[in-house]
Amino acid sequence: MVRPVTIMPSLQYEIQGVLDDVVGTGAETGLQVAVHHRGALVADAVAGVADARSGRTVTSRTPFFSFSAGKVMTSLIAHLLVRNGVVGYDTPVADLWPEFGAHGKETATLRHVLTHSVGVPAMPRHIGPADLADRPRVCEAIAGAEPRWRPGTRTGYHSFTFGFLVGEIARRATGRPMHRLLREWVGVPLGLEDELYFAVPRTDLARLARLEDATPLTAGEPVGDAVLAPWEMRPSAALGNSETILMADIPSVGTFTARGVAAMNAAVLDGRLIGPDQLAELTTVAFEGTDQVFGNHVRMALGCPLGRVGAPPDEASTTFGWIGGGGSYVCADPATGLSFAMTKTRLTPHLDTARRLADIAAARIGPPV
Repeated sequence: MVRPVTIMPSLQYEIQGVLDDVVGTGAETGLQVAVHHRGALVADAVAGVADARSGRTVTSRTPFFSFSAGKVMTSLIAHLLVRNGVVGYDTPVADLWPEFGAHGKETATLRHVLTHSVGVPAMPRHIGPADLADRPRVCEAIAGAEPRWRPGTRTGYHSFTFGFLVGEIARRATGRPMHRLLREWVGVPLGLEDELYFAVPRTDLARLARLEDATPLTAGEPVGDAVLAPWEMRPSAALGNSETILMADIPSVGTFTARGVAAMNAAVLDGRLIGPDQLAELTTVAFEGTDQVFGNHVRMALGCPLGRVGAPPDEASTTFGWIGGGGSYVCADPATGLSFAMTKTRLTPHLDTARRLADIAAARIGPPV
């Protein structure tokens, strides 16, 4: 599928200036930013190196492992399962996955999974990084876990468990793994099959950016995507550069180009992938309360938190998306038709670069028409 391109010179110039600045000052080493507006690519900027060891430069076609920013792809597959009639939002998970009903989880539904209210935010403690590529082992552990709260009564970030929950529901409903569904239902129809990945093929590994840590993690430090998982599973260059992790089907995380994932969300906004009723599920509060993991106030739609990065927690917003450990960011807003994505190599404990660039894109696109 040919994607329309209508570059906005002022937006392109301003974003490119920021990228050149943060790379020039050493705050970042390699980045991509892509912005779509009402289906057209209006900014496509890159800067820096994809691999500091070789000096290979970033291009628009360089895929980046972007940790939990990949959950936008996971959530979309869940909506496509519903669109295709193989499962409903209120289908009990145990109807498809009977073992998951243990310890009072029999009432958990896909809706609870998408609002992170199932009650199993923590990866079981005996599951470590070496186990993530072993889907049966991980799913058996999650199925046997006791919920921290009754499903649907509280919400808390399900960092790694979210992807395995959606993935096992999808596998049992369709007989296919998530990486195939992403390729067949999203990548191929949109012409993005080499820009969106769960389970990167070995032949494509050489194209990927190589991540680097801005600062080393300290054992026990509560940082990033996996706050309730073992310390070794928190976002780090070692985890994100691991060939085992990159090639495994782990739909809690994802690998993509900024241009590809922004194009995917543009297709969500304009109706090519889901209809208006399902788009409303992505922009309507389905659960609001205190996140039991991080302690902050959250407004969850089905599949994504609502609100742009850095905005006041009480700001009404139809923007949905995900932040990735290390500072990547993907979001979209049907009210303005904006789809934004930023990927980067340097894993920082802040979102300064993402916030700065997303604010520029929102300001240039302007308010809803």
